[in-house]
Amino acid sequence: MNSAQKRNTVIKHIFFDALSAAIAWTLFYCYRKIFIESVKFGSVVPIVFDKKFFSALFLIVLFWIIVYTIAGCYRDIFRTSRLGEFLRTFVATLIGVILIFFTLLLDDEIFSYKNYYQSFFVLFGLHACISIPIKMILTSQIVKGVHNRKIFFNTILIGSNEKALSLFHEIENQTVSSGNKFVGFIHVDNNIKLLNPFLNHLGSVKELKKIIKEHDIEEAIIAIESSEHESIGRILNELIGTNVIIKIIPDMYDILSGSVKMTSIFGAPLIEVNREIMPVWQQYIKRIGDFFTSLMALIILSPLLILIAIIIKLTSKGPVFYTQERIGRYGKPFNILKFRSMYTDAEKNGPALSSKSDNRVTPFGRFLRKYRLDELPNFINVLKGEMSLVGPRPERQYFIDQIIQKAPHYTHLQKVRPGITSWGQVKYGYAENVDQMIERLKYDIIYIENMSLVVDLKILIYTIQTVLRGRGK
Repeated sequence: MNSAQKRNTVIKHIFFDALSAAIAWTLFYCYRKIFIESVKFGSVVPIVFDKKFFSALFLIVLFWIIVYTIAGCYRDIFRTSRLGEFLRTFVATLIGVILIFFTLLLDDEIFSYKNYYQSFFVLFGLHACISIPIKMILTSQIVKGVHNRKIFFNTILIGSNEKALSLFHEIENQTVSSGNKFVGFIHVDNNIKLLNPFLNHLGSVKELKKIIKEHDIEEAIIAIESSEHESIGRILNELIGTNVIIKIIPDMYDILSGSVKMTSIFGAPLIEVNREIMPVWQQYIKRIGDFFTSLMALIILSPLLILIAIIIKLTSKGPVFYTQERIGRYGKPFNILKFRSMYTDAEKNGPALSSKSDNRVTPFGRFLRKYRLDELPNFINVLKGEMSLVGPRPERQYFIDQIIQKAPHYTHLQKVRPGITSWGQVKYGYAENVDQMIERLKYDIIYIENMSLVVDLKILIYTIQTVLRGRGK
């Protein structure tokens, strides 16, 4: 599916969710007027659709769109199932109605406490009975489109021997499609004769990232022989840094550890490497928390930011801010923003990491680094969505290339947004050379495998302690 089709389908889902929420709330509004307020006041209360009603209706609709977004209803909508969508919508509806009940309905004019129960169940019933069937119709259309090969996912096959050929034929000959449209295959060894008559040969494993970008690949299926199993780590390291769904044939299961889940693609059972490090709702809450925390930090700390900027300008020549290209999520480069703590010609001899006795650091820059104040402008990167409050520190491509030569698993860090602080920063601190960066890497890998809002909160608390005690360097 191309990006325009995905966007249009998401917009369609949002429109019908908004429509169903508006209908349910309008009917509930009428119910309150007729069966609750009229009984309370002993006379017929007129149903008036005034400006106040439409303002409330707009906020209610917006609320439901946010609830569905946090529940993950608009994420990977082409890969959902009818049962999965039903359960997700049911739970989202229940949580949403509970929130509305405690924030709005407890202030209702009522005749008896039983009206509270009636209001809750009527709102839940109306919203569920309208929204769930609509979602089931939309989901059924998508499922039918996938099964009929009208909706498909650009897929590459990694492997070129007997297992790859067998898997290719099995998926291609399915009566009910799983949605895979093979763009071509990538060889692991040099044997390309078996698959050449059926699929385009796109290149080798070394060219994976380039091929994925050029052909807009959405899925990669690894089908290699037992004799090629030593290549699995290299292949996964290449794939992890991309936004691609990874699936492998079942007999590779014993060589993987960690988050994998069994899935059956009709006649071709595969194992999907789970890309979801955190539950969807936690991912959205993390992003929302990142945004509002960064916004508040920039507002509250604005006097300090201005003071630091003035001192930097008065104590050394050069700009107040320092920008540098770093590598972010899925290997996408971005410009990190920091207060300048070094002299302007600090890297005239090429890229170099800083050390405790680095004479390139200005006197005031040393103070900034000690309390990590030079990183305060990183909050702007967080607002833009390039960074998170907590996540592995982003590095330059120059040093990443050196790290990968010794530790290819570094690419696993690119599964998440880089952060202002990380467990590696808290446990190890700044690295002065590539070996220390590799040593710090293990903490960041462990963090990624255990990501949660609770872990993030602990890291933020320890970071604040580090800053207040001046343990930065």
